[in-house]
Amino acid sequence: MARNHRFTRLWQSPYVRHVRRVVSPGYAFRCLTARHRRMPDFIIAGAQKSGTTSLYAYLIEHPQVQLPVRKELRFFDNNFQAGENWYRMHFPFKPMGKEATKTLCGESTAYYMCYPHAAKRIAETIPSVKIILLLRNPVDRAFSHYQLNLRRGIEPLSFDDAIAAESMRLEQDRDRMLEDSSYCSFAHEKFSYLARGRYAEQLVRWRSFFGNEQLLVIESSEFFKDTEAVYSEVLKFLGLPEAAPAQFGNRFPGKYKIRMSDVTRERLEDYFLPHNEQLYTMLGRRFRWDCEPQVRSGVVAA
Repeated sequence: MARNHRFTRLWQSPYVRHVRRVVSPGYAFRCLTARHRRMPDFIIAGAQKSGTTSLYAYLIEHPQVQLPVRKELRFFDNNFQAGENWYRMHFPFKPMGKEATKTLCGESTAYYMCYPHAAKRIAETIPSVKIILLLRNPVDRAFSHYQLNLRRGIEPLSFDDAIAAESMRLEQDRDRMLEDSSYCSFAHEKFSYLARGRYAEQLVRWRSFFGNEQLLVIESSEFFKDTEAVYSEVLKFLGLPEAAPAQFGNRFPGKYKIRMSDVTRERLEDYFLPHNEQLYTMLGRRFRWDCEPQVRSGVVAA
């Protein structure tokens, strides 16, 4: 029994899964036909733990939307060195004739939003692509991000200690990432609890490469409170006809049992306040993040 368990863990390990995927006939076929495959018309670029997985699931069900072989291709961050054909191989074939204008293709990778080189890479590779950004209350997003790391076993610190250690964890890698666009930082990707919630500084970067007509910013709690209306807004932005999924709702909720202390929440609200105000000024509208009930436990956005 123990031997079978060890074999299962080895068989499902990331390295073995990658090897299995590379040697599969389907992988080889996609490699050979990559130049005949389409590029995305839209990208859901973040933010992590803000509802991107649910929106992606709704769009999968739209009859005029085609999506890649898997979510989170990670091309414009960690896999950019693999080249454009590697990216193309994950998408459907280019439509022919009348079908060419009937369908759209897209992908979703939540790390793109805060990755410093993603916006520039996307703009240079697919200049006409449309970008969708979902923004969640940064205090709740940070705590949900921390809970995800706990479940994955990669965060040894308490939430308060992880927040306190973030600057030191990210400082060296942040400079190296800016200097070397090929460098991938584990710390920046996994431990950026506060950095990912400073939305204004990220939006400045995206706006420097994409016009307002190519950017749609959605507030996460509005998305889950009035999903049908917000989803309709997404379809209008993409130029797609109305077509509701079989069922709305948080498709991939996460759960956690421990709570954030009131003292920590107040401290983080104070920390994010100037960043949120800057965001509101940029967008020309305010979110109700300072008025929302405190999140203590339960379901979190995916």
